[in-house]
Amino acid sequence: MKHTDIIQKLNLEQKCALLSGETVFTTRALPGKGIPAITLSDGPNGVRKQAGAADHLGLNPSVPATCFPTSSATACSWDEKLGEAVGEALGEEAAAQEVAVLLGPGLNIQRSPLCGRDFEYFSEDPLLTGKMACAQLRGMHRWGVTGTIKHFATNNQEHRRHFVESVVSERALREIYLTGFEIAVKEGHPRSIMSSYNFVNGTYANENKHLLMEILRGEWGFDGAVITDWGGSNDHALGVKNGSTLEMPAPGGDAVRELLAAVESGKISESDIDARLSELLPLVFDTKAALDAAPREFDAAAHHALAR
Repeated sequence: MKHTDIIQKLNLEQKCALLSGETVFTTRALPGKGIPAITLSDGPNGVRKQAGAADHLGLNPSVPATCFPTSSATACSWDEKLGEAVGEALGEEAAAQEVAVLLGPGLNIQRSPLCGRDFEYFSEDPLLTGKMACAQLRGMHRWGVTGTIKHFATNNQEHRRHFVESVVSERALREIYLTGFEIAVKEGHPRSIMSSYNFVNGTYANENKHLLMEILRGEWGFDGAVITDWGGSNDHALGVKNGSTLEMPAPGGDAVRELLAAVESGKISESDIDARLSELLPLVFDTKAALDAAPREFDAAAHHALAR
């Protein structure tokens, strides 16, 4: 377990509080314990950090940033060097804006043209998807910014996206829908991954032990943070028990009380909480240190030329 010395100094309420966001796009800080907050931001083809107060729908103005071609357009090049250059530019702009975690790239399979988020997914081919994702992640990581591969898993439609169930055989799941994620985890080494809204074979993705604990963490060796999609937590306690690290955006005190009650009732254990903290704290400390050392300016003209 990482950062055991810090975790042991926290009481249960403090531990529970760290596993949900403070604002729409920031984690919680515990200054008295030396734990800073970090900022997360969309997105897959351009940094969308809002100026002033952030809102879930992105209605308030955003800080100016380069709009790069969408992932689906970039993947048409089959050019990993181009993907890496885009990722590096995204990471540089994120670091300049003190954004630690970019919420992308998106890796779901383009199963239907009716999926509202196809534009931010690379392809209908899992190998191309995985390799292009790795390229972007390598570029982002040069600036200490982590990419968040998403939406894990089988997010293939937007209609009733919070309630729809993806029923898929284990073979299809492994060979088609998870292959890109597996490549990205094993070769791209992301520090975070975002769970999807939907059910997968009867269980919400964010509470799905088979996906998060058995495959992602057990088979693939992922030891980073699993972040909910915004509003994608159904049962926070079951999510924590089954491998989900951080509930976003800002559920307030209810999320803390839910975890406290779950520990008290025996639904989950304090060791479940500690395991999730050991995934979250390295992400917070490592990205914060990288951003503190990063420049606050970038060559906008060069990035615009790359985007063209």
